Amino acid sequence: MIQSKLRGTGVALVTPFNQDGSVDFAGLERLINYCIEGGVEYLVSLGTTGESVNLDKEEKREVLNFTIEKNGGRVPLVAGFGGNSTHQVIKDLQQYHFKGVDAVLSVSPYYNKPTQEGIFQHYKAVAAESPVPVILYNVPGRTSSNMQAATTLRLAEIPNIIGMKEASGDFAQCMQLVKNKPKDFLLISGDDNITLGLIAYGFDGVISVVGQAFPKIFTDMVRASLQGDFATARSLHFKLNDITDMLFAEGNPAGVKYALHLQKVCSDHLRLPLVGLSDALKKRMELAVSGL
Repeated sequence: MIQSKLRGTGVALVTPFNQDGSVDFAGLERLINYCIEGGVEYLVSLGTTGESVNLDKEEKREVLNFTIEKNGGRVPLVAGFGGNSTHQVIKDLQQYHFKGVDAVLSVSPYYNKPTQEGIFQHYKAVAAESPVPVILYNVPGRTSSNMQAATTLRLAEIPNIIGMKEASGDFAQCMQLVKNKPKDFLLISGDDNITLGLIAYGFDGVISVVGQAFPKIFTDMVRASLQGDFATARSLHFKLNDITDMLFAEGNPAGVKYALHLQKVCSDHLRLPLVGLSDALKKRMELAVSGL
């Protein structure tokens, strides 16, 4: 079952850009190798952290194809296929080959703020058309609507829906999911700084931003948490705690791209409307990264 392979740390890969705004494929290759060699369990391509909304259709295809090629089956690969148009999401799924893709991460519809029934029907339709298993993604801070626990649990009964990336930050909602979910339904943290706590409740891991910048420390923290070694996990968590706050202080992925730039993995260029970090935050991050 693919669920067992997606337990632990997945990383939401950034899309590196050259100074002229084109995709930096050499940087992407370095990033893929850096994450895999750092010990992550799986990769996630074309997520929010990958600035997927700033890539055109052809660029998305090129980035995903390149990631599949350079991964070479070393670790499982999850691809972002989501949006606020059910029709378009299904069309995109139907037009891709999915060779080398193990699962889809699909964000809850944003901007048009559907009801809970609308969210349910959207995912039901997407799951029916997806050639690979689907992971739900609840991120109210970006979508302006929360997928309630009752809706998630209804969707968890659909065979092709295998898990959920939960980024609501609502611990009461998370506990309801852990308590009532089907046995093999994955619960994946979408918040780096509360991953340890969510695993303690019963979550299966994380799709991380920070984990791609510091894969060894972060994956060791997640593994220790999953093994119940919370003394080790806490130590590693607090080692990255301040840096994690910095990475998100002026928006994602500006922070993690700068951390990767400091480690010579890829550049920190972004596409508008996103902009780079302030000089003050850069200086703070330089000190923090050099101290690890």
